Amino acid sequence: TEEENTAVKNWLAEDAANEVYYLQFEKIWNAGKNLAVKSKIDEEKAWQKFKERTVTAKKEAVIRPLNQYTWLKVAAIVTLIAGIWLGYNIFNPVSYTDITAKSQVLTDTLPDGSEITLNKNSQISYASNFTSNRSVRLKKGDVFFNVAHDKSRPFVIDVDQVSVTVVGTSFNVKHQAGETEVNVESGIVRVSTGKEEIELRKGEKVLIKDKNPELLIEKNTDQVYNYYHSGKIIANNTPILKVINILKDLYGVDIKTDDPSINNMTVNTTLPIKYSLDENLKILRETMDLKVIRNGNQILLSKLK
Repeated sequence: TEEENTAVKNWLAEDAANEVYYLQFEKIWNAGKNLAVKSKIDEEKAWQKFKERTVTAKKEAVIRPLNQYTWLKVAAIVTLIAGIWLGYNIFNPVSYTDITAKSQVLTDTLPDGSEITLNKNSQISYASNFTSNRSVRLKKGDVFFNVAHDKSRPFVIDVDQVSVTVVGTSFNVKHQAGETEVNVESGIVRVSTGKEEIELRKGEKVLIKDKNPELLIEKNTDQVYNYYHSGKIIANNTPILKVINILKDLYGVDIKTDDPSINNMTVNTTLPIKYSLDENLKILRETMDLKVIRNGNQILLSKLK
């Protein structure tokens, strides 16, 4: 009816995720029609036999209120939908294709035109029916997404208990050591844990810990999160330990400090990742007035005396 059509349109407009559910159900319903065509069961005859057996089993006629028949129809519809869902998943299982970056940064393009950059030691997978179901799983590591705009098919990233939904935007998702961090570079990103949901905009981030999945929006003051995508470690009042951890991962070295006060310093500089380790250590040394002692892959940062 017109009233039902209006209700569905309003429901779709309430939340972008509802469009995903609608499209998935539509696909399952169409698949159900195909399954129904193949069925050799005559539902009408089966229903008549059921009624005849019911009447025969009882000598006295029982008059049931109309609403009981209504509930029987509802139960039949629910059973039908469950059967369609089960049949669809049995005969049309969704498989996933892995994309893995091992020792090098990897840039790739998904079937919908979305561009992704995987930091080394990162892995994602995307659904085999990606053209209709833009579903991605982040298994580990850092991935920068530049999602192709398509309002009719929201882009969904699943990371353990966290779900990230977008239409068209650029952002970074990092999943490592029991933590998931989402940084938004442009557009709007919806982050959900199932119990709580927030929206992030340009320049905002959220850090979700597996043990305490609370969603707290923070302002992002630097761009060190996407160094592997931008090619630069852009530090802006960034804690030095954060920069040290990136250098350790980038060059495969061990960097330590011999003075606890160094750990409280903040960095304001840009370190191009195309530079050698020694070149970037020189920039860090001159910017922070530090002494750098290197012995192979072992590096010690000290204060100048």
